[in-house]
Amino acid sequence: MKAEYSRYLLEFKRPSGTSRGVLHEKETFFLEISEDGKKGRGECAVFRGLSFDDRPDYEEKLQWLCENIQQDSEFLKEELKEFPSIWFGYEQAVLNLKNGVNLYFPSEFTEGENPIRINGLIWMGDINYMEEQIQEKLEKGFHCIKLKIGVDWKSEHAVLQKLRQKFSKEALETSC
Repeated sequence: MKAEYSRYLLEFKRPSGTSRGVLHEKETFFLEISEDGKKGRGECAVFRGLSFDDRPDYEEKLQWLCENIQQDSEFLKEELKEFPSIWFGYEQAVLNLKNGVNLYFPSEFTEGENPIRINGLIWMGDINYMEEQIQEKLEKGFHCIKLKIGVDWKSEHAVLQKLRQKFSKEALETSC
C-alpha cells in the first residue's frame, strides 16, 4: 500500500463567523492511498485556530502516516490519537479503497433509495444576516436549523424565540 497527500485551500464565498473569529478560508488535506491499482481518498479536515489537532507539526504527522501506511491500523490509530482529523481521513481513504468509486458507506442513500436529512448551518453574524440565512435554509427545505451563537446572546435569543413562535417543533427543529 502507498499513500500521499495534497493540500487544498477552500475559499469561502462569504466570511463565516465562529465563536473564535471569522473564517475566510479553510485549509484541508486529501489523503490518497493506493493498492493493487485501486485508490481510496479521504479528507483530513483541520480547522486552523479551532481544531484539537491544529498544531505546527500537523503536516509533518500527515507525511509520517504516508511513510508508515503499511503499519497495522491499531498501531496507526495509537500514533494518530492526537490527530483526529488525520485518523478520520485515513479511515475514509481505507473505506473508499474497499468500496471504490467515491463510495464510503454503502447504504439506501448511496443506492438512491432514501435521502439523508441534514441540518442547515447558520453562521454567526448580525441578526439580519442570521435571519437572512434562516430564510434561505427554510426555502431550500431544511427542517433542522443549526445556529452558531455566542456573540450577542440577547439578540440571538430573540431570533430563537421568533423561530419558535413561527414554527412548531414538529415543523422545525433547532439546535444550539
